[in-house]
Amino acid sequence: MNRLLVTGGAGFIGSAIVSSALERGWLVRVLDSVRTDVHGAEPAIDPRVEFVRGDVRDRAACDEALIGVTAVSHQAAKVGLGVDFGDAPDYVSSNELGTATLLAAMVDAGVSRLVLASSMVVYGEGRYRGARGPARPAPRREDDLAAGRFEPRDDEGRQLDPELIREDDPLDPRNVYAVTKLTQENLARVWATTTGGVVASLRYHNVYGPGMPQNTPYAGVASLFRSALERGDAPRVFEDGRQRRDFVHVRDVASANLAALEWTGAPAGGPSRAFNVGSGEVHTVGDLAAALSRFTGGPEPVVTGEYRLGDVRHITASSDRLRSELGWASTVSFEDGMREFATAPLRAAVRTP
Repeated sequence: MNRLLVTGGAGFIGSAIVSSALERGWLVRVLDSVRTDVHGAEPAIDPRVEFVRGDVRDRAACDEALIGVTAVSHQAAKVGLGVDFGDAPDYVSSNELGTATLLAAMVDAGVSRLVLASSMVVYGEGRYRGARGPARPAPRREDDLAAGRFEPRDDEGRQLDPELIREDDPLDPRNVYAVTKLTQENLARVWATTTGGVVASLRYHNVYGPGMPQNTPYAGVASLFRSALERGDAPRVFEDGRQRRDFVHVRDVASANLAALEWTGAPAGGPSRAFNVGSGEVHTVGDLAAALSRFTGGPEPVVTGEYRLGDVRHITASSDRLRSELGWASTVSFEDGMREFATAPLRAAVRTP
């Protein structure tokens, strides 16, 4: 039988992939270091899973985990925007060195199929259209944000209209995490072209669902809002709440990974191909906060006008490539997903100093 290695398989997305793979009949092995800044408690591992406790930066751990493996779903990474630039060495080590170590071990183990967890952050701002056609705005200026001018504008000050971003649009990573995700893609692409391997890089959009981490600066906005409501606090929405996003359920992300494991390369894409993974539904951050407040019966969101330098305004996905080439489609609607997520268990809170 085929054996799948899921790195980071004890984490939020990784554990969903493990469950989906088991349902599809895969033998599953997990390699996870169970980092204390990710896991607030010892994770529950399905007894059908072979578990290897180790770090992808450790070549010996990778060698052990790859024995008898057919394919790898590489989810292990340090995620989120981080606290400040002091996080940079850990991001680079965890994501770039970890991926390079894993890929080198895959060469020696003879494993030639990889699904890589990438992210929408490699694009920077989303895709826009202005009076003169497609436009990619520069990072927003602090004086504009402080004055409540949140929408990107062209060089003549005219507001740009957001559109769905596609995989062939220009890449513009704007923070350390984004740089490391793009480097992971590039390392995997070089591995594929030089070794005869095949890699599908899945650019996740805003993933949410049961088992999200909580009480950590690296969690996504859906988790931060849920955690606030669980404490009895109102979700605090930055800017004006009209930032457009694509919120995709973790079960749909898991099914995308299983679909990508079937990809064998294509003449147009070669042995390496990027795929957006989104729900296809456009919603705002304010919509997210309002839905969670409604379904939990908690306080209504507070729109604060606060901002973070480096945040992008709008980014939403076209997942047409994943649908047309791999036959994948999302199955969880925003309404149903938020209703479930509002009361679903989160991960044990990470202890902070």
